[in-house]
Amino acid sequence: MRKKRAGRPQHCRCVQDLPKVTCFTPSGVAPEAVEQVLMTVDELEAMRLADRDGLYHADAAMQMKVSRPTFGRILESGRRKVADALVGGKQICIKGGTVLAVCDSIPTERPDICLCPTCGREFPHIKGVPCRNSICPDCNEPLQRKGGCLSDEESDEQENEQRTVGYPESEEELEIE
Repeated sequence: MRKKRAGRPQHCRCVQDLPKVTCFTPSGVAPEAVEQVLMTVDELEAMRLADRDGLYHADAAMQMKVSRPTFGRILESGRRKVADALVGGKQICIKGGTVLAVCDSIPTERPDICLCPTCGREFPHIKGVPCRNSICPDCNEPLQRKGGCLSDEESDEQENEQRTVGYPESEEELEIE
């Protein structure tokens, strides 16, 4: 069971595509001696936008749907992890983060529907009122916006429209599929 974090919940970060390669291992080092650095998908996306594509932080932040200071923190964290892996001869594994994968075939606008995560009942969304502020009359559970961030189990039910990727809680969960 996942532990609840204190503080504000992390919002979805938009990424253009999920990585096709999830681990990079240095050559010349025995596989059993390699340490791992875990990099999140949103850190990779921030590095792609700023370093590879050369976007200004404000423009890249708009694409990821985060504030400019948040983008800067994500980018700094990713760069620090890559530098640590390169200098220390460590394996880089890309996994984790709260991301919303955006593809050309997937509409970027969310439907105007609030959804009960427990019973699946749908309600019309009222503009200006977050779905999480409404309660399902059947289950007494807070509603979620259909097409918004979901937990790991619920995202598997969506057909790659969105993907919330959880952080591993132990080294056993770190294995890349």
